[in-house]
Amino acid sequence: MITRYSRPEMRAIWTDENKLKLWLQIELLASEALVKERIVPAKDFAKIKAGCDAWFADLPGLVARQKELEKVLNHDVIGFTTAVAEKINDNASRWFHFGLTSSDVGDTCYAVQMVQSADILIADVKALLPVIARRAKEHKFTPCIGRSHGIHGEPTTFGLKLALMYDEFGRALERLARVREVVAVGKISGAVGTSAHLSPRVEAYVCKKLGIRPAPIATQVVQRDIHAEFQLAMALVGASIERWAVEFRHLQRTEVLEAEEPFTKGQKGSSAMPHKRNPITWERLTGLARVLRGNAMASLENVALWHERDISHSSVERIIFPDSCTLLDYMFGLLTRLMDGIVVYPANMKKNLGLSLGMWNSQTVLLALIKKGLTREAAYKLCQDAAMKTWEVKHAGRDDADFVEQLKADPEVAKHFKKGELEALCSLDFHFKEVKTRFKQLGL
Repeated sequence: MITRYSRPEMRAIWTDENKLKLWLQIELLASEALVKERIVPAKDFAKIKAGCDAWFADLPGLVARQKELEKVLNHDVIGFTTAVAEKINDNASRWFHFGLTSSDVGDTCYAVQMVQSADILIADVKALLPVIARRAKEHKFTPCIGRSHGIHGEPTTFGLKLALMYDEFGRALERLARVREVVAVGKISGAVGTSAHLSPRVEAYVCKKLGIRPAPIATQVVQRDIHAEFQLAMALVGASIERWAVEFRHLQRTEVLEAEEPFTKGQKGSSAMPHKRNPITWERLTGLARVLRGNAMASLENVALWHERDISHSSVERIIFPDSCTLLDYMFGLLTRLMDGIVVYPANMKKNLGLSLGMWNSQTVLLALIKKGLTREAAYKLCQDAAMKTWEVKHAGRDDADFVEQLKADPEVAKHFKKGELEALCSLDFHFKEVKTRFKQLGL
């Protein structure tokens, strides 16, 4: 699986060892709370704790024994509780899992795992943002053409492109921080959520010790709109990654070549064409964002469960939680590496800027003519006529095609401008006069 390339810390969260470790913690905390409730005798709790401690010291052994028992029992939590009871090896084991249902353990465990995962993803964004900021400031005034519909529009700077990226991932950071709080919800309220067999004080104690909060109300499960929100947040962050992957893939096209992903020493581009340097990592990110969206869709399907609970969601979540968390972590690692090493070609940006023959000044001239008293319709026609004539000269194979020269040659335009005024208007400086303001607004 591609997720094997994510950080070990993220993969560790979703291992069976960590899951059963959390199950042990939840069960032990519940038993400890029941001692405080004067239900479980302290001497019996000591034996329960000794049995749990033995498994804490041998988590791989617990996983193996739980799986062995599950093959016979066909129930993962009962396999777990049976394995722990074997270690307790005493009548005190009757108090282990007392009053709890499987989802009390499983859903509370999921909450902790999602919080742990969110912390890593938040750290990923915090590592990415300074890299984007550095590259944005490096190219603050590197001119390039801005495009709409894929067609030349007006000049921008490559730094402004990256400043926009910085802003977008600032929102990604906010989303992940917000959803971390949303998912930090556990429950120890029993088979249908009524707390009939355990006081809400037990639930509050367990959740507080785990650093989460108890659901204000639940059924046998924590409601799955909460989990879906987590998946949707990851999918949306993935969509932001894809948005920039698509941008930089376009910029790497041979006809454009304004920026290029790093091509490492010894790397091969094509099995058939040795000359190729393909945007394969950007393409990988584009594809993986689709997986995140697919997982988010599956999480939406999990929201509607029968009555107080069925387990149609369970098999899905065993796949999509580790898959999405480790996948997004991996994607952030790729994105940070790409942004750190992206190769920028200012000379090609300048060359491409010249392809539209100065016609990127059309709105500037349009507005100047309006200010001089022309109607918008009249000003628009003059500018469009000059643009069309510029294209005609270019397509005729002549080398003197230039939008500003066409404007100056038209007496209906020229009469409105003093000598040198058009040239002063039609400049990059005019378009870039607020670049510093934009950077300052972003704190760059």
